[in-house]
Amino acid sequence: MENTARAILRYAHLSPYKARQVINLIRGKDVATALATLQQIPKKSARIVEKLLKSAISNAELKGMDIDNLYIAKIHAEEGPMLKRYTPKAHGRATMIRRRFSHIYVYLAEKQEEK
Repeated sequence: MENTARAILRYAHLSPYKARQVINLIRGKDVATALATLQQIPKKSARIVEKLLKSAISNAELKGMDIDNLYIAKIHAEEGPMLKRYTPKAHGRATMIRRRFSHIYVYLAEKQEEK
């Protein structure tokens, strides 16, 4: 992808499932609408994705792209490493606690003018 800007957040302390709930709401939208949507969502993942989107916009500005003409071309969250901890339970048992991480990727592109 030659005319795109990207931002990647690795090892976000957030499960990919929770990140995807927010990501699915803004996929394919233009950046102004996406930022407005993210500011209205009362979730921790919305704050994280919003900060990442602003970083991608800044990267696009450095590349000389037109910010008013940007849209989210591709956005996805993948599963990162998992911290495994154990907590004691009844009758001498132990239960695993999985602390999940995720990697979030945002790709922005300019809308093509129709001729």
